[in-house]
Amino acid sequence: MEVVRALIRRKARNLRLLGVPILGLSADLLIGAGCVAEVESSAVSLGEAGLAPRFTEAAQKGEIKIRDATCPAIHTALQASEKGVPFMPLRGVLGSDLVPARQDWKVLQNPFAEGADPILYVPAIAPDVALFHARWADEAGNVWIGRRRELASLAHAAKRTFVTFEELRAGDMLEDELLAPGVVAAVYVEAAAPAKRGAWPLGLAQVYGIDDAHLARYAREARTREGFRRYLDEFVCTRKKNSLPA
Repeated sequence: MEVVRALIRRKARNLRLLGVPILGLSADLLIGAGCVAEVESSAVSLGEAGLAPRFTEAAQKGEIKIRDATCPAIHTALQASEKGVPFMPLRGVLGSDLVPARQDWKVLQNPFAEGADPILYVPAIAPDVALFHARWADEAGNVWIGRRRELASLAHAAKRTFVTFEELRAGDMLEDELLAPGVVAAVYVEAAAPAKRGAWPLGLAQVYGIDDAHLARYAREARTREGFRRYLDEFVCTRKKNSLPA
């Protein structure tokens, strides 16, 4: 979220967002601020706070390109890049309305089956940039993601990975038997920067929870472009870093 606010302040344009596998407040802010040209995701939602209002209006008015996806297809496409192959097979999406809408997906015969056995081939996705927030980074450049293993696949698949983190740990977490399984190694991380409470108003597991009241306020204000602009003025464009909740 801290990087999203910075992108809005620097007036980023023509971003193509990939949800892994869904998008939320980050995407809605970027879309409302005019930073986004295209979205590929299984959903864009504010969760308990309801629909993402700026995405909803942009979609209804055709202001952004939308590539409908589904969670297993996105994960499969990232795993293909992670493994260095051009595509991966996927079966569960067959028969859905989504398949005909995606011209880049191919339904072909399973080459190992003796009889008819169609299977979906999903092309690899290699994001230009992966971006996420982590609890820890260490002096060796590693970052700890815990059980959020989809972030490891994302970092492995992306051309460049940037991470913000809550706390710097001394030493090398890969040398810690307990921490190492939840680490993305420094070789996959282009750069990491400290950002205290950098996920706010979203949460970070076992550190702080979602600011539900703030998220509900955003959902109300962002229903109109005027309300959204007021929100940006207060919390993004002119907000001082030390005004974040303690």
